Amino acid sequence: MPVYAKARDTRGEIAGEVEGRTPFKTHAFVNSISTVMTADPELHRALMRTFVRRTVVSLVLVGVLLFGAAGTLNWPEAWLYLALAAAISFGAGSWMARNDPALLAERLRSPFQREQKPWDKAVMAVMMALWIGWLVVMGLDVRYHWSDVPTILKAAGFVLIVLGSYVVGLTFKANSYAAPVVKIQTGRGHAVATNGPYAYVRHPMYAGALFFFVGVPLLLGSWWGLAAAPALVLIIALRAVLEERTLAAELDGYADYAARVRYRFVPYLW
Repeated sequence: MPVYAKARDTRGEIAGEVEGRTPFKTHAFVNSISTVMTADPELHRALMRTFVRRTVVSLVLVGVLLFGAAGTLNWPEAWLYLALAAAISFGAGSWMARNDPALLAERLRSPFQREQKPWDKAVMAVMMALWIGWLVVMGLDVRYHWSDVPTILKAAGFVLIVLGSYVVGLTFKANSYAAPVVKIQTGRGHAVATNGPYAYVRHPMYAGALFFFVGVPLLLGSWWGLAAAPALVLIIALRAVLEERTLAAELDGYADYAARVRYRFVPYLW
């Protein structure tokens, strides 16, 4: 899955890097960044520095979890996964920097924000704990040789990760308000996304994540990782239901959209 480290509020960090060069205050950074970007190349470079720094840190942390649990660096599939994750992350980040810098700035913000719904903070904490535990389990699987996944299925896992990335990329293209947290982005003129993959399912990013939850353990050769994946599916399904309640109540037009597009993750299934 594309990885973006979100340890601090990116708006303040980037604004600090270009202090004295931009007239916009930190609290208005995300709202103004698309307009300012073309007028101030340094602001664009600051955003990219933050993105690269966060992404590298995130990739290193994933590597530490995987290789630390495995007890070895001799795990070719894990190196392949990290290379693929890096390509996905840098590719998506570069696209957003060129085409939708406000979305990139929003995606780089902390997973725990003041505007975020309180229940989403709790769900996010559980999701992060499950993700970390999932990586550790797959590393332990390799350490103790619990699984023997055929090469053809590892290759299938690689393909699934690529497909999941494609779906997530289509989501970013269709929805400039795809924040990492559940909130109404009033200051950015938050509107309902109905085009692209949103014409078929209400949560295409979560639909793309389903490919990752199957593809990653297959690529890494872990039946135990695949067995644990339903826990991640359940938590994002819970989040989707709660998120829809918020959007239906607070975002104009979402209730009508949800009535037209019947399925959340998978057409004709759910």
